[in-house]
Amino acid sequence: MTSLAEQLKRLALPQSDPSLLNRSEAASLLFDCKEAAAIDRDTFFAIGCTGLEELMGIDPSFEVFQSSLFSSMAKGLERSVQTKSVNQQLNENISLFLIHLSPYFMLKPAQKCLEWLIHRFHIHLYNQDSLIGCVLPYHETNLFVRVIQLLNIKSPTHKWHWLDPIRKPGVPLARGTLITHCYKDLDFMDFICRLVAKSVKVFSECASSSAQLRVLLAFYASTIVSALGAAEKITDRIISMLLPYIQKGLKSSVQDYRAATYMIICQMTVKVTVDSSLVHSLMLQISKTLSKMPSLAREGVACLNLLLQTQKGDSLGKKPFNYLCKNPELVTLLQGLSEGYDISPLLRYLLPHFICSIVKSDAGKLEREDHIYIKHLEGILQSIPLEKGLDHLLFPKWFGKVHMHSFSLHFHSFLLKIHALLQCPVENIWDFVFGRYPKALDSVLEEHLESAMDQANQNIFHQFISLSLSCGKYKFLEDSDTSLLLSLNHPQPAVRVLALQHLKDVIETSKEGFDESFIEEAILGRLKDDNRDVVMSAFSALEVKQVNPEVVVSSLLSIFQRADLSKDGKWYKVLERAIQILVKEEILKEKKELLDEAVMQLLPFMVVTNANSKSSEWKMAICLSESDLCSLHPLLKDWPEVLQEAIKSSKSAELMGVVNKKMILLFSKNMTSGDSSLLLQMVDDLILVAEMESDSVRQKVTAHVIGSMLVQCCCNLPMKENYFSVALRVFNFLDEKIRNLRETPSNWSVETIQESLVPVGLLTTYIEKLNSDRSVDAEESAIFVFLLRSFINDLKPPPSFPKETWWNPESLNQDCKDYLHLLLGLFDLLVCGASEGSDAVQYRALMNLLFKVHLKDSEVLFKFLSILWTYSFSLSNHLNYEVNAMLQTRALYIGCAVLVAQTYQKKKQLLSLSSPVVISLLINLGSPVSEVRRAALNCFHSLSSMKESLFHPILQHLGQKTEEIISDPTYITQIMAILFEELQTQPKQKSQKKKLSEALESIVDCVQNPTGPSYVAKNLMKILHEVHGEMILTHLLPALDRLLEKVLKEPETMLKDEVVLLHLILGKFNEHSATLLCKNQQSLDLFIKSLHAATKIYEEVPPFQITALGQITKPFFAALSDGTVQQKLLKVLFDLLLNCKNPLCAQTISSVFKGISVCAEQIVTEIEPPEKTKSLATVQQTRRQKMQQQKKPPDAELAPETSNFSWQRVMLVLELLQHKKKLKRPQALVPALFNLLSRCLEPLASEEENMEYTKQLILSCLLNICQKLSSGGNKIPADVLDKEKFNVELIVQCIRISKMPQTHHHALLLLGAVAGMFPDKVLHNIMPIFTFMGANVLRLDDTYTFQVINKTVQMVIPALIQVNFDLSESSRGVEEVVIKIIRVFVDALPHVPEHRRLPILAQLITTVGGDRFLWVLLVLLFEQYVTKTVTVTASTDKDAVLEADTEFWISICCEFSVRCQFQSMMKIIQYLTELPENKEGSHRTPKNQDGELFNVESHSDKQLRHFKYLSVSFMSQLLTSQSLVKKVIMAGSSLLFTVISFLPRLLEDVLHYINTVASSVEGNADKPTAKFWRVLLNKSYDMLDKVNALLPTETFIPVIRGLMTNQLPSVRRKAMDLLNNKVQQRTKWQKSQVRQLLELVPELIAIVQCKRKEEEEEQVINRQTALFSLKLLCKGFGTENPLPFVPVLKTAIDLVSSEKEEKNVMGSALLCIAEVTCTLKAQAIPQLPRLMPALLETLKNKKELISNEIYLLSAVTALLKVAETLPHFLSPYLTDCLLQVICLFGNRAES
Repeated sequence: MTSLAEQLKRLALPQSDPSLLNRSEAASLLFDCKEAAAIDRDTFFAIGCTGLEELMGIDPSFEVFQSSLFSSMAKGLERSVQTKSVNQQLNENISLFLIHLSPYFMLKPAQKCLEWLIHRFHIHLYNQDSLIGCVLPYHETNLFVRVIQLLNIKSPTHKWHWLDPIRKPGVPLARGTLITHCYKDLDFMDFICRLVAKSVKVFSECASSSAQLRVLLAFYASTIVSALGAAEKITDRIISMLLPYIQKGLKSSVQDYRAATYMIICQMTVKVTVDSSLVHSLMLQISKTLSKMPSLAREGVACLNLLLQTQKGDSLGKKPFNYLCKNPELVTLLQGLSEGYDISPLLRYLLPHFICSIVKSDAGKLEREDHIYIKHLEGILQSIPLEKGLDHLLFPKWFGKVHMHSFSLHFHSFLLKIHALLQCPVENIWDFVFGRYPKALDSVLEEHLESAMDQANQNIFHQFISLSLSCGKYKFLEDSDTSLLLSLNHPQPAVRVLALQHLKDVIETSKEGFDESFIEEAILGRLKDDNRDVVMSAFSALEVKQVNPEVVVSSLLSIFQRADLSKDGKWYKVLERAIQILVKEEILKEKKELLDEAVMQLLPFMVVTNANSKSSEWKMAICLSESDLCSLHPLLKDWPEVLQEAIKSSKSAELMGVVNKKMILLFSKNMTSGDSSLLLQMVDDLILVAEMESDSVRQKVTAHVIGSMLVQCCCNLPMKENYFSVALRVFNFLDEKIRNLRETPSNWSVETIQESLVPVGLLTTYIEKLNSDRSVDAEESAIFVFLLRSFINDLKPPPSFPKETWWNPESLNQDCKDYLHLLLGLFDLLVCGASEGSDAVQYRALMNLLFKVHLKDSEVLFKFLSILWTYSFSLSNHLNYEVNAMLQTRALYIGCAVLVAQTYQKKKQLLSLSSPVVISLLINLGSPVSEVRRAALNCFHSLSSMKESLFHPILQHLGQKTEEIISDPTYITQIMAILFEELQTQPKQKSQKKKLSEALESIVDCVQNPTGPSYVAKNLMKILHEVHGEMILTHLLPALDRLLEKVLKEPETMLKDEVVLLHLILGKFNEHSATLLCKNQQSLDLFIKSLHAATKIYEEVPPFQITALGQITKPFFAALSDGTVQQKLLKVLFDLLLNCKNPLCAQTISSVFKGISVCAEQIVTEIEPPEKTKSLATVQQTRRQKMQQQKKPPDAELAPETSNFSWQRVMLVLELLQHKKKLKRPQALVPALFNLLSRCLEPLASEEENMEYTKQLILSCLLNICQKLSSGGNKIPADVLDKEKFNVELIVQCIRISKMPQTHHHALLLLGAVAGMFPDKVLHNIMPIFTFMGANVLRLDDTYTFQVINKTVQMVIPALIQVNFDLSESSRGVEEVVIKIIRVFVDALPHVPEHRRLPILAQLITTVGGDRFLWVLLVLLFEQYVTKTVTVTASTDKDAVLEADTEFWISICCEFSVRCQFQSMMKIIQYLTELPENKEGSHRTPKNQDGELFNVESHSDKQLRHFKYLSVSFMSQLLTSQSLVKKVIMAGSSLLFTVISFLPRLLEDVLHYINTVASSVEGNADKPTAKFWRVLLNKSYDMLDKVNALLPTETFIPVIRGLMTNQLPSVRRKAMDLLNNKVQQRTKWQKSQVRQLLELVPELIAIVQCKRKEEEEEQVINRQTALFSLKLLCKGFGTENPLPFVPVLKTAIDLVSSEKEEKNVMGSALLCIAEVTCTLKAQAIPQLPRLMPALLETLKNKKELISNEIYLLSAVTALLKVAETLPHFLSPYLTDCLLQVICLFGNRAES
């Protein structure tokens, strides 16, 4: 593309976009482009208004747009014809609206509003920037791509061309692409910043601006920050571009905007070092605005910190510091930031300013600012640790440069000022500073101590140090060579003990110099000491010092955790003392939680792990039992007595086992007999203790003791409310412990030892082995096996456990669910242990025990196994247990083994309908795990021998397909389908068929069994997926009824499995079972009921309504043999559509209706309005009825006729019909539609509601029917559709009454279609139609209107022409009608938008035929200008208007071929020739003088003359127009022939017209109009020249030759003039052209010789012209071609020799002689004897020569040329020549 073309493309207006002229597709966000093209403006307006109303409900600020962009006026506004100011205001409104819309872009209402703006205001063309700005934050969504696809951004130079690559694939814009473009194209970055700034400005006035701006500002921050991060280098240009927006952001009151600005500043300063002045400016701005938005103060301070961290912080001044100090929360902010980040850069800036400001202030007169500085500094010192050298800033360098005395005075002054504000002793402050930052002070003091040698300075130093209140801890102790603080942490225990004794003295004597916190920390710190003596000393100090009791308890308990009595028994004394102190604490009695914690931590010390009564462990256990702790906690109740009794009654060898067993029994009894509300918490606490990981003997034994205790507790616990909660906790504890055991064979058999719980000997052996450090894996395993045995034995089932066929987890109560959970867990644990490992025998024994105790009966066992087999299919997990594929498979194999072992009667019972076995196994055949399917088949195989069973035919069939089922999980569905198909098709014995039928029916009946689990029914339906028919649907109806009832009444109780089941049942409504709906009323009612089930229960599952609708397919609907059922379903569909609020439902109904094949009569039933009330026969009856109506209430008036009739329902049905293809006998709809249309046109209907949209739908449906019945636009046979049923008058009435352009469009399109089918019906209404179009439709400016006009013209006019040809042989009638139609368009032209005028007229003339009617259009346009345009145009603007109109007329002509244009000009010239000179003049009547073209009678003379002048002027301009000339130049061979054939005729017509005008010139020479005729003649000549200019040279010469033989002298003369002009203008000629020109010489000689018999005057002019032509030809071509010009010379000599010849002719002949003689040279010599005498004779006639100067000059010129050319041959005539010349000279001189 050239640069000029590129510039022109950029300058092109949006209204010139070709997409606006394409009606087959239309830009749309919500619809397909082709679908959108078929939707009218009212629909789009309704969509937009609906969206706006919904948005107004969300955000009231949208209300302002209701009166502008969404007003009824906006519907008719076409921006392309509006003024610049109007469009500018419109753009501002659109931009503002899109800003408001952006936060809600992803919502459906917002998209509806956008749809209206795209359709009406073409914002995708006019407002691309605003539209992209609106959707850019959502660039990663598919909706964003949808918007981008609307834009025309293909041009490489387009601003948004970089988005073009995502348009075609339709993928969202990658974030990386956006960020890359952002930093590479700064205009785009600026666009984002401007968009945000403008949006913030707009929304800042709203109360909820933060919520509305959240998405945009998040996008802004993430994009700009990421772009800055991705850019290789941040240039000055980027910074200068961002700075204005940073300033705006810092000043903004919008929180998120400022936060985003902080992020941008941080990213920018991290990447680049900026000028210090900019750093200062940013710091000043941030600190200044910090207090204005407290919610972002933390972020602002963090931004300042990063700014100082990354940039040079020199010479920043004190202003930012002052602003920061004004924020009262400064210290809190700094503290919060310091916890997670390094804030040393900011503190490095702040601290020097704090110190200097405080030190330099006057201590006696502290200002308000000084108080603030001191308060902030104190806060910083207390809450923020000063690291990385910051502590040195507390002692500035100038401190270090002064004398020690001065330093102490300065610093003491500093402390005094802080003291004045804080009202606390100076020593406190000094102590804090020195204690917190000793190193910094030490480094300063060290320098002074090196130089402070004299005593005075040393005394000052000591005074300085003694300022500290806590100096006591730094004082040296008498018994040690170090301070108290160091003594407490001394490596030697003895020193630490001394320090604690000193501390105790300090506490007792209340000495000063010690703070409370130091004392508490010292005591508690030494309690953690690893030396017993130090801890005992700490106990002594603790007894005299009151410390927080909770901390004391915690510290004392921690001693027990560290002490290991088995390794160091001496710690017993420490622990004994700790118990004594602990028991004294009153808080244990007050706080139960603390007591529980103490008991749980001390419980392991109460467990006996050593039988030696002298051992520390034994003593500790006795000590704890004798302490008051046992009386405080209910768990330890009666323990001292029980322990003493056990000691007395047991042998030493068994002591450990007996004591621990007693403990287990007592504690478990205490647990069960105590407060039941505390039981669960106690169990949880004990489990936590037991689960503690430790290698100590005490902890390991404790874990087993607690385990036994918990199991025993379960045994003792009565069946109460929390029984199963405890049991679940205990089982989970055992389960985890057992699964973590090491596999070691054990000698302890669970079968041989009958002792309850753990045998005493086992426990004793376990403890002894632990103490001797031997392996205890076997004993540990045995202990848990015994515990598990006890648990199984004593676990009680709930009394309410069900007895039904199925144990249904969905309907069980919580206790039953917990019990089942325990059984599943036990089964899983035992089957794992029994299948592998060294203790498999033990676990098998326990498995037998489980079966014996809990699953003794085989029926119960298989109910339990059925749970295991099927529970993995459940989606709800009611039992809170996962049955994995491994457990399921093991359960199936165990089940198989049990089945094999069953008796015949048991198997028979298991195969009956009262057992869940068969159904459970059957659904396992659809499991995705092949091993599960294999195991299930094994189970079936074990039952296959039961031939009497109801299920035997099925089992037999399954046995034959074993391999296929194992290989393919879906094969079972095929088997079931085959079985059902065999039942219906193949002939079998009656008994076999009956048995199979009963078996299959019983399987289907399981689905509708209300007691069975829904997940079983769901999976049964899955394996019956391919089974269809009436039988299965009939059996499923009860289940469908039950589930639908539940959905409608209790939807919240619906389980996910039930929801899926219901969907699967609805899937059985198909073409195979459709006939049941015609037979069984219940099935129809339930299906209709499901169609109304619109509730969506689970988000991921669609509503049942959608599934039911999906079943109404074309085969299903066709299979409904009863038409009334079809009618009912259609009625339900339409009713649903009328009332549904779910867009998905409406869309599904539309799809369903589109897919099914419907008979038109069924639609008629749904849309036909009720019959009108019959007209009353008499006046009296009418009057009576009116009286009755007046008495009725207003609402009752409509009751008989329209109360049950819904126009909205009709509209919805008609909308569906718009896209309906499968419609039988559509012609049946025509009468009903016309009936509806007539009702729409009634005044009552129009008053009720706006019926325009309904009219449009009706007209559109009629159009679709016409197109279906007449695919090629041909006539429809009468037997298909009677034309009398097609009420064209009603359509025309609709056009006349309606004010809506869209209604007009639909009606015109329909009329266009009808014109092809019933042309005679349209013919009678043709002029009202086109008159209406001229008055209304043509004035509209939108693409759709344009297409409607085009279609109407294309369809109506050809049909009209055809019907006229059919009715009459003459085409005269057609021409008259067409001229009237063209006049309608021409009259309407001033009101047609400018850019529509050319296409409309071009289409019109193309349709009627340019060859016949283009000239008519031009004549009517000229007439309009002359009679109307001139009269309404100001005189100053007339030239401009005429120029514009002429360009438009030329552009119309250029739409047609050259031939057509030439023909039109010829016809215009002929028409002008036929017009009279003036109104009163000639009585000639032109051919078209019938009032259709220029009516002479009704116009003035002036208008007639203006019309003629305008016509000629226009043709002259058309002949020189670029387009016409270009077409002629670029003409191919065929077009060249057209030009050659038409131009001579055109030229001839022009010459004839010139002749006519010339005669008028002569006839009006003495009249006032003489000037007009002369001007018109000149214009005519100008036109002639233009035609001549178009003639190619090869064509020109033959044309001229032909014209030279024309009968009219004027034509011949003009032909020669044209020849002369051509010869004079052109310099280069081809040889062939020269030959053609020389062939004209004889023709010209003939004219010169006067061989024609015309008037003399005319001949003189023509002869002169011919001689001039010969002269020019000789001059141009005679030199190379002299021979043809010899006859010319002879003819000229003959003329000169003649005495009777006219002098002007002789003059021309003399000039010709001169030229020819010069050219012929020697060849002229033979003619000298004739030439010279004639020439001399001419010169002798002095009188004639002198009287005619031209004649004289011609004679002298001839003599001169002859003398110059042939001087050597003139001697005979020399004397005469000289004589004549001298005489002439003399005479001339005399005159």
